[in-house]
Amino acid sequence: QVQLVESGGGLVQAGDSLRLSCEDSGRSASTYAMGWFRQAPGKEREFVAGVNWSGTRISYADSVKGRFTISRGNAKNTVYLQMNSLKPEDTAVYYCAAMRGTAPLDHASEYDYWGQGTQITVST
Repeated sequence: QVQLVESGGGLVQAGDSLRLSCEDSGRSASTYAMGWFRQAPGKEREFVAGVNWSGTRISYADSVKGRFTISRGNAKNTVYLQMNSLKPEDTAVYYCAAMRGTAPLDHASEYDYWGQGTQITVST
């Protein structure tokens, strides 16, 4: 059973860096694609970044390209999101998700498991 737990959120200032972690405590997601999504107040959930199980396919939203980096841990059941040069518009609840299949990484509907989310607030 995949059980995703995010950590690393918090309150930071614009320009700061933060690293989110997502661990599958059930240790079943090592062969799953994993992704990060976010939802700001009053907005729909949006794709941030995704990586396939082997790390050979990675995708980013245009809004975070060059600032965010997604990576998987050596055991493959953990995924990280390194966020640099944070902006106030990055403020949102960030969700980790896992996908069994091989659908495009930015398709939220294709993900099978979701974490509870972690809040990131970027102040000016």
